[in-house]
Amino acid sequence: MIFKFYSPENGSILIDDKDIYIYSANSLYNNLTYVPQETILLHSTIYENIKIAKPNATKEEIYNAAKKAELHNFIESLEDKYNTIVGERGIKLSGGQRQRIALARIFLRDSKIVIFDEATSSLDNNTEFKIQQNIHKYFNNQTIICIAHRLSTLKDMDNILVIEKGKIVDFGTPDYIIPKYDKKEFMIEDV
Repeated sequence: MIFKFYSPENGSILIDDKDIYIYSANSLYNNLTYVPQETILLHSTIYENIKIAKPNATKEEIYNAAKKAELHNFIESLEDKYNTIVGERGIKLSGGQRQRIALARIFLRDSKIVIFDEATSSLDNNTEFKIQQNIHKYFNNQTIICIAHRLSTLKDMDNILVIEKGKIVDFGTPDYIIPKYDKKEFMIEDV
């Protein structure tokens, strides 16, 4: 709904206290970045797959984005470095490496609103922790919407909504929600 693909049945979505429908689709797309669980990669180089987020980016900006996504050292360990071809849909990379390319894109694009949809689910705990620190460090003026099943992913958020069977069942700060739901088994549904 935030991309205006669907209209809300009830209520409204507000950005800067204004209904989302006063904004043009172009304005929304230029200020939103969506990071999915399954990263879409081109059959091209790592460099080009990061650069797609900001076509006029400099080499330095791309390298800095890769560093913030904890990807730069891995890239530098490859024979062809940033010129490494990822293969069709990124087949030559692990799920975590593909996700870090998607995360490098968000650091490069620097949107006002970032939506993470299980964007760190393929990362090991240590890498996820480092990326969360970088998001907290570098995203000071952005709105972050984070969809996650792992509650530890949400510990730095301002507020958490708990959704079960398509309904909001609880709302609060991480200090309130995480201890309450930490041990609870959630049923993962396809919506």
